Amino acid sequence: MSATAVALLAGTVQLSTGGATAATPTAAAAATTDKVLVIGVDGAVLSRVKAANAPNLKRLMSEGLTADSKLYANPMAATSSGPGWSTIATGVWPDKHGVKDNSFTGKQFGTYPDWLTRVENAKPSLTTYAAADWEPIASTDQNGPIYSPKVDKRYSLKGDANGYGVEDPKIASAAAGELKNTSADASFVYFGEIDVAGHSSGAASQAYLDAIGRTDKHIGTILNAVTSRPTYSQENWKILVTTDHGHTDSGGHGGSTTQERGTFVIAKGAGIPAGSVRHDVRLVDVAATALKHVGVSTSGLDGVPLDSPDNDDFDTVRPKLQSRTDETGIPADVKGYTHTPPAGWSVDNSKMGTGGVTEWRGWAFATDEFWTQSQRDQWRELNVRSRDVFAVADSDEWADKTFTGTYDSTLVSPKWPVTGGTTRSLRFQSHYHHEAGQTAQVLVSYDGGASSVVKTFSADAVAQWQSIALNVPAGATNVQVKFRYSGDNNWYWAVDNVWIA
Repeated sequence: MSATAVALLAGTVQLSTGGATAATPTAAAAATTDKVLVIGVDGAVLSRVKAANAPNLKRLMSEGLTADSKLYANPMAATSSGPGWSTIATGVWPDKHGVKDNSFTGKQFGTYPDWLTRVENAKPSLTTYAAADWEPIASTDQNGPIYSPKVDKRYSLKGDANGYGVEDPKIASAAAGELKNTSADASFVYFGEIDVAGHSSGAASQAYLDAIGRTDKHIGTILNAVTSRPTYSQENWKILVTTDHGHTDSGGHGGSTTQERGTFVIAKGAGIPAGSVRHDVRLVDVAATALKHVGVSTSGLDGVPLDSPDNDDFDTVRPKLQSRTDETGIPADVKGYTHTPPAGWSVDNSKMGTGGVTEWRGWAFATDEFWTQSQRDQWRELNVRSRDVFAVADSDEWADKTFTGTYDSTLVSPKWPVTGGTTRSLRFQSHYHHEAGQTAQVLVSYDGGASSVVKTFSADAVAQWQSIALNVPAGATNVQVKFRYSGDNNWYWAVDNVWIA
C-alpha cells in the first residue's frame, strides 16, 4: 500500500491511504509485497457492533467496506459455528463443504480445503498462520481442524468448557507477536468472547456490547502489530473482519430468523473505497478475496473477490424497493420488493389471475431479507447463490390472500446481440422448489420470432447455476429469453444473474 501513514489515536488504530478512497496503481505499488489478514469474531451482530464502543472496527468501516448479508438455514445447514467458519474458510457453501452443524459429520475439506491450505498448495514459500480458541478451527480436534495441518503455524487453545470464548487476550497477544515479527503472508485470527456473551446475556444486552468493546481492543492490538512491522511501508495489506452467524436479542442461534442468519464482511485495503457499503457481498467472498490478494486461484469457489462486484441487471432496481403492502410477517421498515423491472426487462402478466398477495402478483424483484421473512423454513433461505436483488415468482405466497384464476407470469429479458450460426450459453442462477401442478420453463426467441422451450424444470433445483447451450440459427442477430412460471398455490422460482456467454 503506497504512501501509508499510521496514526495511533486514543488507543485506536488508524490506517490511512493519504486520503485516497481507492488506490491507483503505481510503479511503487507494484513493488510492494501483498499480505492478507482475516479476523473472525464469533457471533457478532453488525447493528450491535455499530452501537458498541468499538473504535477500531468503526474506523475500519469508515476507511473501507461494510457489507451485511444473510446465511442459509436448515436443511442446508444450521446457523452454527461449524458451518459458518467452514463457509468462511473454504469459500463454498455447505452443500459443497458438507458441514451442516458442529458435529462436522460429512465434512469435505479434502475436496474443498481452507483458503490457507490453498495458499500452501499453490505457493508453499508464503507463510501461513491460524490462531483460535475454538478447537475445531485450528487444533487437532477430531471434528476439525477447519484449517489443516498444512498451515505453517497453528496456535490453538481450548477455551471454556464448551471449547471457546475465554482465551481472547492470549490469542491477541500471540497473534500480534506473529504478525509483527514474522513474514506473516496470510493469516486468520479468531476471537470468541462476543458469542459467549450472546449465549449468556443475549445480543440486546449491555454485556454483549461490552464483549464487543473488549474484542475491539484485541483487534486494535492486532492492527497495531501489523502497522508496527519494520517492512510495513513496503507491504500491501488487505484486512477483512467477518462473523460466522448472528444472535437473537435474547441469545442463541442455529435457527432461521434474520437475526441468527445475519453475517457481515468489513474490508480495508487497496482498491476498496473508504466508507463504502455493498449489498452483493456474501460470506464465501472472504476466502476468494484473500486468495486473490496473494495471487492464488479462486477457481471452483462459490465466492468472488471483492474487486469483482456483481453487475447484475436486477440489482439496479434497489433504489425502487419498497416496504410491505399485504404481507404481515415482514417488518414494516424493510424495503425489499418492487414490480418495476430493470431497464430492458418486462413482465408479462396477461395470463395472471387476479387478487392474491400484492407483493407476489407476478414476477417481482426482491431481496433475501424481504422474501425469506414472507414465510420461514420453506427453503427460501437456501437461495444462497443469489446476490442483492433477484427475480422471484412465488405462487405459494401469492395465494395467501383471496384470488381468482391461477398464477401464470413470464419474465422477459432484453434482446441481446448474437451471431447466427454460433453456439452461445445462457447462464443464470436458479432456486426452484418444485411441487406437482406447477410449471417452470425457459424459452428463447431469435429476432422476435416464435419462442421455443429450451429448459423445463420438473424437480427441485435448489441454489444451482444453470448453463443452457443455445444453437443460434443462421442469420439471427438477437436473442430474447423468457422465464415462465405457473402454479396453483404451489412453491416458487427465483432467478438471478442472467447472461449470455
